[in-house]
Amino acid sequence: MLQTIIDELHIYEKKVLKALESLDYEASPEEVCEVQSMDIKAVMSAAGSLESKGLIEVQKDLKEVISLSDEGRKYAEQGLPERKILETLNIENKILMKEVSQKTGLDPSEVKIAIGWLIRKRWANIDKGVVKITEEGKQALNKEYNDEILLDKLLELQKIMLFKPSKIIKSGFDLLKQRKGILKLKKESKYTLKITTKGKKILDRGINIKDETTQLTHQQLKTGSWRSLKFRGYDITAEHPETFPGKMHPLQRTIEEIRNIFLKMGFTESRGPILESAFWNFDCLFQPQDHAAREMQDTFYVRNPKYTHLPHDELVGKVCSVHEDGGGTGSEGWGYSWDVEVAKQSVLRTHTTCVSARFLAEHKPPLKMFSVGRVFRRETITYKHLPEFHQVEGIVAAENINFQNLLGVLKEFYHQLGFEVRFRPAYFPYTYLSTECEIYLPEKESWIELGGSGMFRPEVLEPLGIETPVAAFGLGIERLAMIRLGIKDIRMLYKSDIGWLRHLPLTHSIYLDD
Repeated sequence: MLQTIIDELHIYEKKVLKALESLDYEASPEEVCEVQSMDIKAVMSAAGSLESKGLIEVQKDLKEVISLSDEGRKYAEQGLPERKILETLNIENKILMKEVSQKTGLDPSEVKIAIGWLIRKRWANIDKGVVKITEEGKQALNKEYNDEILLDKLLELQKIMLFKPSKIIKSGFDLLKQRKGILKLKKESKYTLKITTKGKKILDRGINIKDETTQLTHQQLKTGSWRSLKFRGYDITAEHPETFPGKMHPLQRTIEEIRNIFLKMGFTESRGPILESAFWNFDCLFQPQDHAAREMQDTFYVRNPKYTHLPHDELVGKVCSVHEDGGGTGSEGWGYSWDVEVAKQSVLRTHTTCVSARFLAEHKPPLKMFSVGRVFRRETITYKHLPEFHQVEGIVAAENINFQNLLGVLKEFYHQLGFEVRFRPAYFPYTYLSTECEIYLPEKESWIELGGSGMFRPEVLEPLGIETPVAAFGLGIERLAMIRLGIKDIRMLYKSDIGWLRHLPLTHSIYLDD
């Protein structure tokens, strides 16, 4: 075991161990550098590797070091400004406040600070605008204050380490640090390398320092000189740094997987605007203008622009007709006076079904279309609700399409995702028959609802000029992503939790299919 460790040591690691052996098993990196004529970076790199192998200990002492700034050096050489005033007072005994700058040669900006320190050190006092020297000031003429002593020492030594300082140094430091820009304070690290018991066993076994190689060259193979080379061993069980390659966000990965399924099923993808008119979002889908979903509590209405442009008058007129009396559908409609101004209102779309309506207005059957996009509803943010989320919408239109075909499409979609699905009756203003899709969760032994679907009503299709049946569906994506990722709080999908994202496995990737 020990020989294996020795064989795997880098030549720099061996040099550091041999240096510590000659230095009584403990030394600073600088001492190792001197003994082995090594660069400090090479020593510290080797020390880190040796510590990870348990052969040495690296002790780090963090100490504060003070030195003089340019202004501090000026004060150390020329004296503190209060000392200059004190020396002038010794000659004149008293000075008018307004004459201090002139008689001492101090800058006016320094005078106020210097006077403050004079009084604080009890070298002088002020009476009616006159600065007078005190008895303590006279005694201080021939004695340095602690801050002046520290300035002299810093001028001589360049820097002082604040490690168990003397009372004078500590007192001087406490005074000078109250002045701005005189001292520079920084932290310096001091390292000590110590051999461990395991390291001593390695040294006792014996280490030979000679050049080793880690790779072969063409010339060595050609000449055969590789036979005499010493190859360094490798520890294949050694720890390696953890890497985090870039990957798609799990919610986006779910969206891409859904897109991939519908594209493989022969659907055409469509997109629509997020800022939509109430006409396309509600009216065209035969949702009455007094429906609860249109209230401010459920829908985001946009202030600017407050109104949007409507499509051609013929379509608007047909939608108006089906709302008021059913138009040519045989329905009674909603029996109220339809308001075009309400239909012009700007809203953030509450579902992607408006994309289906636009698509039907511009394309004739047979067709299969789907759309994935963000939708917005006035929801209170909780662990299972957000005011902004994603929805996938789709339609299938052809002569022989019926409700059974719709259920078949949805069964195939959920089968591709790996879920068992069932359907139960539901109500939606713009479809009939209508159903909700539920998937089975084996771990919970329960069913969960994920979306709605149904056959578009004649009141939706007739204004758009569609004469064939149209099967439609709209499914939530966030809840599906939560199930597949095993999370219980929908907000996790939008949190910047880099730890969670990094360790999330790349499962159910669409790129693994092929």
